[in-house]
Amino acid sequence: MIIGNGLIANSLKNIDSGDMLFFASGVSNSLETRSSEFEREFTLLKNTFKNNSDDSKLIYFSTLSINDQSKQSSHYVLHKKEIENYIQENSENYLILRIGNIVGKGGNPNTLFNYLKAQISSSNKFSLHIKARRLLIDIDDIALFLDTNCSQLKNKTINFAYPYYYDLKEIINAIQLKMDKKANYDEVNEGDFYKVDFDENTNNFFSKTTSEDYMKILTEKYI
Repeated sequence: MIIGNGLIANSLKNIDSGDMLFFASGVSNSLETRSSEFEREFTLLKNTFKNNSDDSKLIYFSTLSINDQSKQSSHYVLHKKEIENYIQENSENYLILRIGNIVGKGGNPNTLFNYLKAQISSSNKFSLHIKARRLLIDIDDIALFLDTNCSQLKNKTINFAYPYYYDLKEIINAIQLKMDKKANYDEVNEGDFYKVDFDENTNNFFSKTTSEDYMKILTEKYI
């Protein structure tokens, strides 16, 4: 069963199963501050627990931003932590996936890939923080990972993204190459990133793909 109708929810349709309860409905904007939006997700999750009489495995989609020390006081990260704690305390069979920067068709226009694609396409000038690094994940890999690994992962929290820290120039250069259009940006000596520990499940899943190949896959599919 899939709860939600956004980018992640739609990507799971081919692996939907009566044994799995995919909770893919929630606050998608990491800059959200309205308490009503967070309360809506929490209420839906609690109601889902009450109605889950068949004890299906619960799969919840959290965020790698939980590892970002600069965002520990943000409404979004505090909310995700609260949700994770609730699941860990109330579910006997769950899997929490902390997701990196999703790359896919459609979805939130403010995601990194969508933003850069739009700026380059429209010839808009933007600032490039040269110290920034980002962890990316192809939306299709979420479903593929769950399809091949979910059954043997019980009561775990997994950091899930391609385990390589892309700098923004790498991403922009790949998009420029695919679009055959030059980006217009000013370099700013700013930016940061946070370290994430990836377990053997994530590392093994991506072990046959180099960082260069993964970026090429992303641009070929989504640019």
